Amino acid sequence: MLHAVPKPLSGLIRSQPVTGLILTGGGARAAYQVGVLAAIAQLRRDAGATQHNPFPIISGTSAGAINASTLACHADDFDGAVDGLVHLWQGLHVESIYRADAFEAVKSGARWVSMMSLGWALARWTRSRPRSLLDNGPLRELLGRYLRMDRIESMLDGGHLRALALTGSSYTSGQHVTFFQTHHHIVPWLREQRMAVQTQLTLAHLMASAAIPFIFPAESLELDGMPEWFGDGSMRQSAPISPAVHLGAERILVIGAGRMKEPEGRRYKGADEHPSMAQIAGHALSNIFLDALAVDVERLRRINRTLALLPHETRTATALRPIELLVIAPSRRLDDLAGEHQASLPKSVRAMLRAFGVNGKGDKTNGSALVSYLLFEPSFVNELINLGMSDTLAKRAEVQRFFGWPTRAPQIDPASLRRSRSAGFAAKV
Repeated sequence: MLHAVPKPLSGLIRSQPVTGLILTGGGARAAYQVGVLAAIAQLRRDAGATQHNPFPIISGTSAGAINASTLACHADDFDGAVDGLVHLWQGLHVESIYRADAFEAVKSGARWVSMMSLGWALARWTRSRPRSLLDNGPLRELLGRYLRMDRIESMLDGGHLRALALTGSSYTSGQHVTFFQTHHHIVPWLREQRMAVQTQLTLAHLMASAAIPFIFPAESLELDGMPEWFGDGSMRQSAPISPAVHLGAERILVIGAGRMKEPEGRRYKGADEHPSMAQIAGHALSNIFLDALAVDVERLRRINRTLALLPHETRTATALRPIELLVIAPSRRLDDLAGEHQASLPKSVRAMLRAFGVNGKGDKTNGSALVSYLLFEPSFVNELINLGMSDTLAKRAEVQRFFGWPTRAPQIDPASLRRSRSAGFAAKV
């Protein structure tokens, strides 16, 4: 990945570097991002730095694409957008995301179990071709009511937003595609198995980016004038930070959905047994959602260190520029946290997952990693939001230094602050 930052337009003076935000995937784990954003909003208010959108460039993948799109659609009111995200996530249940009634869950699970146990002959005999383990129709309905993607254009027109990027992975061509919307002159980039397409982003791009493999169905999008089937953008994503860099970010905040360097998992009684399908699936999803980000963060830091060693004349002669980076990621293993809350899943979903090896005892060996991506329930979501807030406040000094905010809050008239936010998020939905 080349971290080349476009040079500023002639005559344009900026007191602050352009800030990009990276929101990665992880299903229900993305609630952690909301907690981080809520803490940043609080620190921003404390610093009195509420005049402008703190993230003019936003890149989202998978469930992070939903959070990214919300911020972009309401880029003129960052506090209101964050308040709306907190309200949205705190009100979620699994039924808000996928069909979890007993009949649908058993029907969906039974198709997969029968195909795996009796082979494709049975599938041909019954003409059963399940598209996914779960039906995420409720998510489409929810986002259709909650988000007005057409507002992105007005946010760009008003200068509140510089660019939004959403990423998906094509099952049809194998291409990893970043769809982006901007009014700035950006040459779409093309790398090995990675490409960028400038377009007007829609709900279909959101659904494609958030289509967790095997679990949610693929989404059809047009690419080069031809329809292709897209799934979760975290698949084959070798450089998650790259879109923000290409779009002009000079400093980047990365909010992860898992620990960047997780400690070795604990050994449990029975760990010598063959892993269940749920445990294998959870391991695979963690590889898809978490590993590429950790590698890309280390790559960017290594480039920054290398550039710092070069003489000034050599640095100015290259297109590469150092990118200031701040990473906020969970301080706890979210697998373990999900294991503590998996009993809050509806009985029908627990019954379906039990067929794949989730036995409900709440330890990692029974598939709690898989559960962590599907646990859209208030008990788990609220813990993630609180964890995100506490992790961010624990880095208060780093966050303030990253944004250039004062460590001591200026004197602000509370009445004027209330008036500035009186329109609120709800009035814009």
